[in-house]
Amino acid sequence: MSQFAKNFSLKHLNTFGFDVYARYFAQPKSLEELLQIVNNEIFNNNERLVMGGGSNLLFTKDFEGCLVQPLIAGIEKTAETSEHVFVRAGAGVEWDSLVEHCVANEYYGLENLSLIPGNVGASPVQNIGAYGVEAKDSIYSVEFLNLENKTLETYGNAQCEFGYRDSIFKRAMKGKVIITHVTYQLSKTASFNTCYGNINEELKNFTEVNLRNLRQAVTNIRQSKLPDPKEAGNAGSFFKNPVVATAKADELQAQHPTMPRYNSNEGSKIPAGWLVEQCGFKGIRRGNVGVHPKQALVLVNYGGGTGEQVLQLTHEIIATVKNKFGIELEMEVNVV
Repeated sequence: MSQFAKNFSLKHLNTFGFDVYARYFAQPKSLEELLQIVNNEIFNNNERLVMGGGSNLLFTKDFEGCLVQPLIAGIEKTAETSEHVFVRAGAGVEWDSLVEHCVANEYYGLENLSLIPGNVGASPVQNIGAYGVEAKDSIYSVEFLNLENKTLETYGNAQCEFGYRDSIFKRAMKGKVIITHVTYQLSKTASFNTCYGNINEELKNFTEVNLRNLRQAVTNIRQSKLPDPKEAGNAGSFFKNPVVATAKADELQAQHPTMPRYNSNEGSKIPAGWLVEQCGFKGIRRGNVGVHPKQALVLVNYGGGTGEQVLQLTHEIIATVKNKFGIELEMEVNVV
Protein backbone atom coordinates (compact mmCIF):
# COMPACT_ATOMS: atom_id res chain seq x y z
CA MET A 1 0.00 0.00 0.00
CA SER A 2 1.91 3.06 -1.21
CA GLN A 3 -1.10 5.38 -1.16
CA PHE A 4 -2.82 6.69 1.93
CA ALA A 5 -6.07 5.16 3.12
CA LYS A 6 -8.53 7.60 4.67
CA ASN A 7 -10.49 7.11 7.88
CA PHE A 8 -8.85 3.72 8.33
CA SER A 9 -10.05 1.41 11.14
CA LEU A 10 -7.29 0.35 13.53
CA LYS A 11 -9.39 -2.19 15.43
CA HIS A 12 -7.41 -5.14 14.13
CA LEU A 13 -4.07 -3.34 14.31
CA ASN A 14 -3.97 -2.63 18.04
CA THR A 15 -3.87 -5.54 20.47
CA PHE A 16 -6.32 -3.89 22.84
CA GLY A 17 -8.83 -4.15 20.00
CA PHE A 18 -10.16 -0.62 20.40
CA ASP A 19 -12.34 0.53 17.50
CA VAL A 20 -10.50 3.72 16.62
CA TYR A 21 -9.64 5.30 13.28
CA ALA A 22 -6.68 7.02 11.67
CA ARG A 23 -7.47 9.96 9.40
CA TYR A 24 -4.66 8.86 7.07
CA PHE A 25 -2.93 5.48 7.10
CA ALA A 26 -0.13 3.87 5.08
CA GLN A 27 1.78 0.58 5.18
CA PRO A 28 5.00 0.94 3.15
CA LYS A 29 6.53 -2.43 2.30
CA SER A 30 9.84 -1.17 0.95
CA LEU A 31 12.28 1.72 1.32
CA GLU A 32 11.02 3.09 -1.98
CA GLU A 33 7.43 3.19 -0.77
CA LEU A 34 8.51 4.69 2.55
CA LEU A 35 10.35 7.49 0.76
CA GLN A 36 7.27 8.21 -1.36
CA ILE A 37 5.19 8.51 1.80
CA VAL A 38 7.52 10.79 3.75
CA ASN A 39 7.80 13.10 0.75
CA ASN A 40 4.02 13.34 0.42
CA GLU A 41 2.28 16.53 1.55
CA ILE A 42 -0.22 14.47 3.58
CA PHE A 43 2.62 13.13 5.70
CA ASN A 44 4.34 16.49 6.03
CA ASN A 45 1.25 18.62 6.72
CA ASN A 46 -0.32 16.49 9.46
CA GLU A 47 0.51 15.17 12.90
CA ARG A 48 2.21 11.84 12.36
CA LEU A 49 2.72 8.62 14.23
CA VAL A 50 4.75 5.52 13.41
CA MET A 51 3.51 2.20 14.76
CA GLY A 52 4.91 -1.31 14.88
CA GLY A 53 2.67 -4.27 15.61
CA GLY A 54 0.22 -2.22 17.67
CA SER A 55 1.03 -4.17 20.84
CA ASN A 56 2.35 -1.22 22.81
CA LEU A 57 -0.23 1.46 22.02
CA LEU A 58 -3.18 2.67 24.05
CA PHE A 59 -5.53 4.56 21.75
CA THR A 60 -7.83 6.79 23.79
CA LYS A 61 -9.41 8.38 20.69
CA ASP A 62 -9.22 8.49 16.90
CA PHE A 63 -5.88 9.63 15.49
CA GLU A 64 -6.52 12.74 13.41
CA GLY A 65 -3.15 12.75 11.68
CA CYS A 66 -1.09 10.44 9.49
CA LEU A 67 -0.26 7.01 10.87
CA VAL A 68 2.45 4.92 9.20
CA GLN A 69 3.09 1.23 9.82
CA PRO A 70 6.28 0.11 8.05
CA LEU A 71 5.97 -3.47 6.83
CA ILE A 72 9.47 -3.89 5.43
CA ALA A 73 10.11 -7.64 5.42
CA GLY A 74 13.11 -9.93 5.21
CA ILE A 75 15.55 -11.79 7.46
CA GLU A 76 19.11 -12.36 6.26
CA LYS A 77 22.52 -13.32 7.60
CA THR A 78 24.84 -10.46 6.68
CA ALA A 79 28.11 -11.54 8.29
CA GLU A 80 29.68 -14.29 10.33
CA THR A 81 32.76 -14.85 12.48
CA SER A 82 34.02 -17.89 14.34
CA GLU A 83 31.92 -16.86 17.36
CA HIS A 84 29.06 -14.72 16.07
CA VAL A 85 26.51 -14.37 13.33
CA PHE A 86 24.90 -11.08 12.29
CA VAL A 87 21.21 -11.21 11.35
CA ARG A 88 19.46 -8.25 9.70
CA ALA A 89 15.66 -8.04 9.82
CA GLY A 90 13.17 -5.62 8.33
CA ALA A 91 11.13 -3.43 10.66
CA GLY A 92 7.90 -5.13 9.62
CA VAL A 93 9.01 -8.65 10.53
CA GLU A 94 6.94 -10.11 13.36
CA TRP A 95 9.22 -10.29 16.40
CA ASP A 96 8.49 -13.89 17.32
CA SER A 97 9.09 -14.96 13.72
CA LEU A 98 12.61 -13.56 14.05
CA VAL A 99 13.14 -15.44 17.32
CA GLU A 100 11.88 -18.65 15.72
CA HIS A 101 14.23 -18.14 12.76
CA CYS A 102 17.21 -17.67 15.06
CA VAL A 103 16.37 -20.69 17.20
CA ALA A 104 15.86 -22.86 14.11
CA ASN A 105 19.34 -21.87 12.91
CA GLU A 106 20.90 -22.27 16.38
CA TYR A 107 21.74 -18.61 16.84
CA TYR A 108 21.83 -17.86 20.58
CA GLY A 109 20.63 -14.66 22.25
CA LEU A 110 16.96 -13.97 21.54
CA GLU A 111 15.29 -17.16 22.85
CA ASN A 112 14.29 -15.63 26.22
CA LEU A 113 12.34 -13.00 24.26
CA SER A 114 10.05 -15.60 22.69
CA LEU A 115 6.38 -14.78 22.18
CA ILE A 116 6.75 -11.05 22.85
CA PRO A 117 4.18 -9.40 20.59
CA GLY A 118 5.04 -6.69 18.09
CA ASN A 119 7.40 -6.12 15.18
CA VAL A 120 11.18 -5.93 14.85
CA GLY A 121 11.15 -2.16 14.31
CA ALA A 122 9.85 -1.59 17.83
CA SER A 123 12.48 -3.74 19.55
CA PRO A 124 15.16 -1.01 19.80
CA VAL A 125 12.65 1.76 20.54
CA GLN A 126 11.30 0.02 23.61
CA ASN A 127 14.41 -2.07 24.29
CA ILE A 128 12.05 -4.98 24.80
CA GLY A 129 12.99 -7.49 27.45
CA ALA A 130 11.93 -10.56 29.39
CA TYR A 131 13.39 -13.21 31.68
CA GLY A 132 16.71 -11.51 32.29
CA VAL A 133 17.38 -10.56 28.65
CA GLU A 134 16.92 -7.29 26.76
CA ALA A 135 17.04 -6.51 23.05
CA LYS A 136 20.06 -4.24 23.63
CA ASP A 137 22.10 -7.31 24.59
CA SER A 138 21.98 -8.44 20.96
CA ILE A 139 21.33 -5.33 18.88
CA TYR A 140 24.38 -4.49 16.78
CA SER A 141 22.96 -1.62 14.71
CA VAL A 142 19.73 0.17 13.85
CA GLU A 143 18.99 1.61 10.40
CA PHE A 144 16.48 4.43 10.08
CA LEU A 145 15.16 7.16 7.84
CA ASN A 146 15.90 10.59 9.26
CA LEU A 147 12.71 12.57 8.70
CA GLU A 148 14.42 15.96 9.00
CA ASN A 149 16.74 15.52 6.03
CA LYS A 150 15.18 12.40 4.40
CA THR A 151 18.45 10.45 4.56
CA LEU A 152 19.10 6.86 5.61
CA GLU A 153 21.35 6.54 8.66
CA THR A 154 22.71 3.79 10.89
CA TYR A 155 23.38 3.87 14.63
CA GLY A 156 25.57 1.38 16.45
CA ASN A 157 24.51 -0.05 19.80
CA ALA A 158 26.15 2.66 21.93
CA GLN A 159 24.56 5.47 19.92
CA CYS A 160 21.11 4.08 20.69
CA GLU A 161 21.55 5.03 24.38
CA PHE A 162 19.65 2.00 25.62
CA GLY A 163 18.15 1.90 29.09
CA TYR A 164 15.48 -0.10 30.85
CA ARG A 165 12.58 -0.08 28.33
CA ASP A 166 14.19 3.01 26.92
CA SER A 167 16.34 4.30 24.06
CA ILE A 168 17.23 7.46 22.20
CA PHE A 169 14.34 6.64 19.86
CA LYS A 170 11.87 7.18 22.72
CA ARG A 171 13.43 10.48 23.74
CA ALA A 172 15.61 12.80 21.64
CA MET A 173 14.71 11.13 18.34
CA LYS A 174 11.06 10.43 19.04
CA GLY A 175 8.98 11.36 16.00
CA LYS A 176 12.11 12.27 14.02
CA VAL A 177 12.99 8.90 12.52
CA ILE A 178 11.41 5.76 11.09
CA ILE A 179 13.32 2.55 11.76
CA THR A 180 13.71 0.37 8.67
CA HIS A 181 16.04 -2.49 9.72
CA VAL A 182 17.74 -3.87 12.81
CA THR A 183 20.85 -6.05 12.86
CA TYR A 184 21.47 -8.44 15.77
CA GLN A 185 24.78 -9.95 16.83
CA LEU A 186 24.07 -13.48 18.02
CA SER A 187 26.27 -16.22 19.40
CA LYS A 188 27.06 -19.49 17.63
CA THR A 189 28.05 -21.09 20.94
CA ALA A 190 25.50 -22.70 23.25
CA SER A 191 24.76 -20.33 26.13
CA PHE A 192 21.58 -20.26 28.18
CA ASN A 193 20.11 -17.71 30.59
CA THR A 194 17.79 -19.72 32.83
CA CYS A 195 18.13 -18.08 36.25
CA TYR A 196 15.31 -15.53 35.91
CA GLY A 197 11.75 -16.22 37.02
CA ASN A 198 10.67 -19.85 36.98
CA ILE A 199 12.46 -20.92 33.79
CA ASN A 200 14.49 -23.59 35.57
CA GLU A 201 11.33 -25.04 37.06
CA GLU A 202 9.65 -25.19 33.65
CA LEU A 203 12.73 -26.78 32.10
CA LYS A 204 12.30 -29.78 34.41
CA ASN A 205 9.52 -30.84 32.02
CA PHE A 206 12.12 -31.40 29.29
CA THR A 207 14.73 -34.14 28.97
CA GLU A 208 17.54 -31.67 28.25
CA VAL A 209 18.34 -27.97 28.13
CA ASN A 210 18.80 -26.84 24.55
CA LEU A 211 17.83 -23.85 22.47
CA ARG A 212 14.53 -25.25 21.24
CA ASN A 213 13.45 -26.42 24.70
CA LEU A 214 14.36 -23.10 26.31
CA ARG A 215 12.24 -21.27 23.76
CA GLN A 216 9.37 -23.64 24.43
CA ALA A 217 9.75 -23.23 28.19
CA VAL A 218 9.57 -19.44 27.90
CA THR A 219 6.58 -19.77 25.57
CA ASN A 220 4.79 -22.07 28.02
CA ILE A 221 5.35 -19.66 30.90
CA ARG A 222 4.11 -16.66 28.93
CA GLN A 223 1.04 -18.50 27.68
CA SER A 224 0.16 -19.59 31.22
CA LYS A 225 0.40 -16.05 32.58
CA LEU A 226 -0.56 -13.71 29.76
CA PRO A 227 -3.89 -13.67 27.94
CA ASP A 228 -4.03 -14.03 24.16
CA PRO A 229 -4.96 -10.59 22.73
CA LYS A 230 -7.33 -12.40 20.34
CA GLU A 231 -9.34 -13.59 23.34
CA ALA A 232 -8.98 -10.58 25.64
CA GLY A 233 -7.55 -7.33 24.29
CA ASN A 234 -4.36 -6.30 26.07
CA ALA A 235 -0.89 -4.86 25.54
CA GLY A 236 1.03 -7.36 27.63
CA SER A 237 3.01 -5.86 30.50
CA PHE A 238 1.38 -2.48 31.08
CA PHE A 239 3.75 -1.05 33.68
CA LYS A 240 7.53 -0.93 33.93
CA ASN A 241 9.07 -2.72 36.90
CA PRO A 242 10.22 0.19 39.09
CA VAL A 243 13.86 0.43 40.15
CA VAL A 244 14.28 1.98 43.59
CA ALA A 245 17.24 2.76 45.83
CA THR A 246 18.51 -0.25 47.75
CA ALA A 247 17.74 1.47 51.05
CA LYS A 248 14.14 2.02 49.95
CA ALA A 249 13.83 -1.63 48.96
CA ASP A 250 15.26 -2.72 52.32
CA GLU A 251 12.70 -0.58 54.09
CA LEU A 252 9.83 -2.02 52.06
CA GLN A 253 11.02 -5.59 52.52
CA ALA A 254 11.12 -5.10 56.28
CA GLN A 255 7.43 -4.21 56.06
CA HIS A 256 6.63 -6.85 53.42
CA PRO A 257 8.99 -9.84 53.91
CA THR A 258 7.62 -11.73 50.89
CA MET A 259 8.31 -8.86 48.48
CA PRO A 260 10.33 -10.09 45.49
CA ARG A 261 13.26 -7.95 44.33
CA TYR A 262 16.15 -8.09 41.89
CA ASN A 263 19.28 -6.21 42.93
CA SER A 264 21.66 -4.54 40.51
CA ASN A 265 24.17 -1.69 40.40
CA GLU A 266 21.30 0.71 39.66
CA GLY A 267 19.31 -0.31 42.74
CA SER A 268 16.56 -2.85 43.34
CA LYS A 269 13.95 -3.75 40.75
CA ILE A 270 10.56 -4.59 42.24
CA PRO A 271 7.97 -6.41 40.10
CA ALA A 272 5.19 -3.98 39.22
CA GLY A 273 2.72 -6.86 39.06
CA TRP A 274 3.40 -7.67 42.70
CA LEU A 275 2.80 -4.06 43.74
CA VAL A 276 -0.49 -3.91 41.80
CA GLU A 277 -1.63 -7.22 43.27
CA GLN A 278 -0.83 -6.13 46.83
CA CYS A 279 -3.13 -3.16 46.29
CA GLY A 280 -6.04 -5.47 45.50
CA PHE A 281 -6.35 -4.81 41.77
CA LYS A 282 -5.69 -8.32 40.47
CA GLY A 283 -8.84 -9.54 38.73
CA ILE A 284 -10.76 -6.31 39.33
CA ARG A 285 -13.16 -5.04 36.65
CA ARG A 286 -14.35 -1.57 35.80
CA GLY A 287 -17.15 -2.18 33.33
CA ASN A 288 -15.65 -3.69 30.18
CA VAL A 289 -12.02 -3.23 31.22
CA GLY A 290 -10.01 -4.56 34.12
CA VAL A 291 -6.88 -6.23 35.47
CA HIS A 292 -6.27 -9.79 34.39
CA PRO A 293 -7.05 -12.39 37.10
CA LYS A 294 -3.83 -14.35 36.46
CA GLN A 295 -1.39 -11.49 35.95
CA ALA A 296 -1.79 -8.13 37.68
CA LEU A 297 0.64 -6.52 35.24
CA VAL A 298 -1.85 -6.90 32.39
CA LEU A 299 -4.79 -4.57 31.81
CA VAL A 300 -7.56 -6.03 29.68
CA ASN A 301 -10.33 -4.96 27.33
CA TYR A 302 -13.02 -7.59 27.77
CA GLY A 303 -14.92 -6.27 24.78
CA GLY A 304 -16.61 -2.94 24.24
CA GLY A 305 -14.14 -1.09 26.44
CA THR A 306 -12.35 2.12 25.50
CA GLY A 307 -8.84 3.41 25.85
CA GLU A 308 -10.09 6.20 28.05
CA GLN A 309 -11.56 3.65 30.48
CA VAL A 310 -8.24 1.81 30.63
CA LEU A 311 -6.46 5.11 31.24
CA GLN A 312 -8.82 5.95 34.11
CA LEU A 313 -8.11 2.56 35.70
CA THR A 314 -4.40 3.14 35.15
CA HIS A 315 -4.48 6.44 37.06
CA GLU A 316 -6.35 4.72 39.91
CA ILE A 317 -3.73 1.98 40.12
CA ILE A 318 -0.79 4.39 40.00
CA ALA A 319 -2.27 6.56 42.76
CA THR A 320 -3.02 3.57 44.99
CA VAL A 321 0.44 2.02 44.60
CA LYS A 322 2.10 5.35 45.33
CA ASN A 323 -0.02 5.84 48.44
CA LYS A 324 0.72 2.34 49.77
CA PHE A 325 4.37 1.89 48.78
CA GLY A 326 5.66 5.37 47.96
CA ILE A 327 6.52 4.17 44.44
CA GLU A 328 5.15 5.80 41.29
CA LEU A 329 4.56 3.28 38.54
CA GLU A 330 5.39 4.24 34.98
CA MET A 331 3.41 3.00 32.00
CA GLU A 332 5.24 0.82 29.50
CA VAL A 333 2.64 1.46 26.79
CA ASN A 334 2.40 4.64 24.75
CA VAL A 335 -0.80 6.65 25.08
CA VAL A 336 -2.23 8.14 21.89
